Amino acid sequence: MVAFLLASAVCAADHLAELQAHFDKETHASSKVKALQKLADTQFEITRKAAASGDFSTVGFTFEKYRDNVRSCLLLLKNQDPDVDKHAGSYRQLELQARKGIRELEDTLLVAPPAVRPPLELVHKDLLDMDNELIAFLFPRRSSDVKNVPPPPEAKP
Repeated sequence: MVAFLLASAVCAADHLAELQAHFDKETHASSKVKALQKLADTQFEITRKAAASGDFSTVGFTFEKYRDNVRSCLLLLKNQDPDVDKHAGSYRQLELQARKGIRELEDTLLVAPPAVRPPLELVHKDLLDMDNELIAFLFPRRSSDVKNVPPPPEAKP
């Protein structure tokens, strides 16, 4: 049983390294977001297993790498596809992925010992900031352009 668990951990680490290498090689924003989805599922699986075994250094390292991956996707999207209206799908996929990561991290924070919470809380804050930025891109406030807003109707006496 122990040998099986050890073999599955080694296999998961190899799979993670392969997915991370594919993600790092990706140069197009929408393809990088799609690669992140597969990579993140594996990262979350590893963090769940590490948290269950009490290995919170692996949990912290994996969530930090996840945050860096989300950040690289966001920067690439902003550089390659700045017109959100034309490329809303990639922005939306990344926002959903960031939200999924936030939920996973919040679940982990519930079981994390107090000594390892501060770095995880920093990652949580960074993910929330990126998620808020993505939401602002997807749903900009259009009422700031006052000259295009029609005047309110006059009240009749």
